[in-house]
Amino acid sequence: MLKGVVFIRELEQRILSEGKVLPGEVLKVGSFLNQQIDPKLLKDMGDEIARLYSGDNVTKVLTIESSGIAIAFAAGLSMGVPVVFAKKHSTSNVSGDLLTAKVFSYTHQQTYDVVVSGEYITPDDTVLIVDDFLAKGNALNGLIDIVRQADAKLAGCAIAIEKGFQGGGDGLREKGIRVESLAIIEKMTDDSLEFRPQET
Repeated sequence: MLKGVVFIRELEQRILSEGKVLPGEVLKVGSFLNQQIDPKLLKDMGDEIARLYSGDNVTKVLTIESSGIAIAFAAGLSMGVPVVFAKKHSTSNVSGDLLTAKVFSYTHQQTYDVVVSGEYITPDDTVLIVDDFLAKGNALNGLIDIVRQADAKLAGCAIAIEKGFQGGGDGLREKGIRVESLAIIEKMTDDSLEFRPQET
């Protein structure tokens, strides 16, 4: 599907002007995406994700706490559907039948047992997974497992920024899973970023 090339270029420019490369191939975009949030940019992201998946009859948006919640909310708002987020720890207010998966966080170098209450994702749902970053695909694989446990239909995955050089997104695409990333970084060094050309 054609993408909003003007918006993609705008996002790439924000990443270039405000992003900071940290040790361990970590990209910090806290000034507009996952600590301080630019509401207009997030709204545009949500609108673009809604456009990309407009023909998929999505009924739920699924993400993982916590930095994915803002973009998932934007997408859910644009699509007019509820947003569900997987908790990284089981709490007293998550009970009943639980959907669980192990997720290794590349950023935090820690494995989480993420949980979603089974009442929020059912076999009647068509689920779109949304997250802020995609590196090696650990979080997405865990969320895909949760969708499958629920016997729900997976529409695909929508990502704000994919680090294409780490292979997670391409690995999912090779399995036949639709992955739409608004910006894909092909190469990243301490002083430069190179984006993967996308269809226009």
